[in-house]
Amino acid sequence: MTGNGSDPELGSEDSRLVSLTERLDRAEAAEAERTAVNAGPESDANYRLGNRVLAELLGGIGGGALVGWTIDYFAGTAPWGLLVVLFLGVAVAFRNIFRIANIRPSKPD
Repeated sequence: MTGNGSDPELGSEDSRLVSLTERLDRAEAAEAERTAVNAGPESDANYRLGNRVLAELLGGIGGGALVGWTIDYFAGTAPWGLLVVLFLGVAVAFRNIFRIANIRPSKPD
């Protein structure tokens, strides 16, 4: 190989590389289309709804535990304040999740 560009084998290699590049581009485009995430407004709304449900559940458990522990600390009623308020927090969280789940989605225009 002299590197002067007149080698016939070099020209055939370029056409193979171009062909390979084109096939790779088509394969990557097909893969991107196949694995594309549906980023429409519906998936956005579902993501927000899931976060809201998670926040309700964690807030009910965490808030109930914190308030119950505080009551036990100052009133000296351990562990009953914690258990009662934690149970109430979980019950309120599930009630809110149930209310969220029963909201009917709006019809698309």
